Amino acid sequence: MHSESMGFHGHQTRRRFGQHWLKDQGVLDRIVAAADLQRQDRVLEVGPGRGALTERLLASPAGAVHAVELDRDLVSGLKERFGDEPRFSLQQGDVLELPLLLEDGAPAGKVVANIPYNITTDILKTLLPMGDTFGDMVFMFQEEVARRLIRTDSGASDYRPMSVRVHFYSTPYYVRPVTAACFDPPPNVESCLVGFRPKPRRDLPELRGTEKQFFTFVQACFAQKRKMLKNNLRAVCDDDTVTDALAMLGRDEKTRAQQLTMEEYVRLFNFVRERAPTSKGPRVVDGDALKDSDAAIEKESKSVREKRARVERATSRPVAQAVG
Repeated sequence: MHSESMGFHGHQTRRRFGQHWLKDQGVLDRIVAAADLQRQDRVLEVGPGRGALTERLLASPAGAVHAVELDRDLVSGLKERFGDEPRFSLQQGDVLELPLLLEDGAPAGKVVANIPYNITTDILKTLLPMGDTFGDMVFMFQEEVARRLIRTDSGASDYRPMSVRVHFYSTPYYVRPVTAACFDPPPNVESCLVGFRPKPRRDLPELRGTEKQFFTFVQACFAQKRKMLKNNLRAVCDDDTVTDALAMLGRDEKTRAQQLTMEEYVRLFNFVRERAPTSKGPRVVDGDALKDSDAAIEKESKSVREKRARVERATSRPVAQAVG
């Protein structure tokens, strides 16, 4: 066993990195148990900090533990603490920008992370589509955010485009709550352990378009949450398509964006994509479709140009910010 203070003398917690050290031994054990690590598993740990969880991961049957830490000062302490462990490897840098490989070039099989809450969305958008690389992920999340993301029922006011994305790419599950007192310093929010089982690429819902187009479409449907879905849809398709799409879903005209499930959004997207373009506008518009030449735009009627402007306002925000 290694001392957690080893190599970290004088290190000050950095707010800009969202550093809160998990100190509850029972919670640390529960994280490892939730990951259900086996001898063949290669583990990616994001944000190991001072190594409290790393120590338990190395005590598990896992075949290898690869950690990625942004804080350079913590990296030196981690090397001092675990440098002689043959199953441990370490990268310094931003996990969102680094190739997610173990030291020998083999991909990790599971992800375990106590990540800063301010990069939760970015982490999920990066890792969830990697279902052919990662079989399971266990994260420490802000309780409120986790509940919103993993809920299987649509219709709640906190249902967001990110909820659709999570269910498109994975099967999420709740593990247990974690109080603020389990951290040093304690955060201002309650936390929880939450898991995601990413779907292999072959098992993702079939789309009549790209995934980028699909999530831009979903974001457009949520563009104005207080409006009924049909009003948001009019930014991306004509009135007849809106009417027929709602009928296809068995939904009435008062349906709002948060009432549709992920599966219904896939059906809606595919239906709109299948409809032939009309004089009123394109089937569905993504960011690239908004970059037509000035000459082509000048040939369009005033109503079409106005609709194109509405689409641009609804979809110009990067998909990376589509948490709602």
